[in-house]
Amino acid sequence: MSKQLGQRIFDELEKIVLIDPHSHINPHSAASETLADIMGYHYYTELAHAAGLPRERIEEPGLDPKEKVSRLVPMLAALDNTVQVSWLIEMCREFFDFTDDRITPDNWESLYDTAASRMAEPDWEDRVLKQSGLERVFLTNDFDDPLEGFNTDRYIPCLRTDDLVFHLAKPETQERLAKASGIEPVDCGSVVRAIGQLFDHFKSRGARACAISLPPDFHPGPVDQSTVEPILQSMLGGRSVLTEDESQVVSRFVFWTLAEMCAEHRLPFDLMIGVNRRVYEDGVHQGQDLFDSRTSLLQYRALFNAFPQVTFPVSVLAQTSNQELVSYSWIFPNVVTNGHWWYSNIPAYIELDCRSRLEAVPRTKQIGYYSDMYKLEFALPKFRMYRQVLAGVLGRDFVIGRGWSEEEAVSLGRQVLRGNVETIFNC
Repeated sequence: MSKQLGQRIFDELEKIVLIDPHSHINPHSAASETLADIMGYHYYTELAHAAGLPRERIEEPGLDPKEKVSRLVPMLAALDNTVQVSWLIEMCREFFDFTDDRITPDNWESLYDTAASRMAEPDWEDRVLKQSGLERVFLTNDFDDPLEGFNTDRYIPCLRTDDLVFHLAKPETQERLAKASGIEPVDCGSVVRAIGQLFDHFKSRGARACAISLPPDFHPGPVDQSTVEPILQSMLGGRSVLTEDESQVVSRFVFWTLAEMCAEHRLPFDLMIGVNRRVYEDGVHQGQDLFDSRTSLLQYRALFNAFPQVTFPVSVLAQTSNQELVSYSWIFPNVVTNGHWWYSNIPAYIELDCRSRLEAVPRTKQIGYYSDMYKLEFALPKFRMYRQVLAGVLGRDFVIGRGWSEEEAVSLGRQVLRGNVETIFNC
């Protein structure tokens, strides 16, 4: 493929104003305030820790932001081969007029001060969105988030349900549910009504999806009320320690209830499948979780079959799971490929996954990418990375490989980048 062809397609894809369908943005503090907000992102802290920086040096209580950056900068020399550091350099060039090839002990302080000055400007958030070509951003909201004090047209609520499914036995989770819903959970019926109130609240504030992160061994399925009722009543009556079997019953009951609510409220249910928590117990914050190869979408066959009216955008943590996701999206009308999540979010894996999806899955059933970002500045380099990969695949496989026109290839790129987000999430 000629370099010029790839560049032309990329340039057209860069013009597309995007809706980011999954992030961890705090809408009350969406943009960064210092360079520490960017370099404190878990990709950099976990890589620095893996390269030899002690966790205690990264997570020292009360650590000044500038001091934190000063400790991370020397580690960048060992990380400059990574795509994550390429994002960092790109952000600094695009937003802070940084001109050097690397951030070093000799130049980081001036960069830090320039960044702090830019970020203090009152229109910084708006400028970052505009420069990044972002129109709207999906959030990840706790189930008891009041969803107040921010523009829900710009920052779209999304009901995150991990705590409900996996931590309902904790008294604090029960208290949060009661306060948020106005219903004291005491049995199956009250739990269902309380969850229904959450959905009503989120829908009234413009929510476009429900979402959950799931471990490899989770098997969703319906639970008979006679089985779960005595466990729930005992648990909600004060018994917070359950057996493993009892915990699984409660989790399956709550999860199935969520799926029923998604059907009732016509919300997609985002499934992020395959994460094992706290594998590396001494890791930095958010740098402890990994995947393994036990994950199979076969575990979700009952769910996909039971709720044909619910769209399930599915993310898989391991690149090795992508072929199975492609096959399920090929067969099931309600299963959609969704982004390139976490450890699969590097160009080498994205290209393989992107090519297989474009070759095998209906073009209407692919959500190309989401940022998964915690601060707005990351949207620009992350989406640009994906667009570069996508442009190469469209040019090589479709324009050259199949004889498509460049306009046809760009149209396909526009659909997976923006169009499908609009239709699947009713934006």
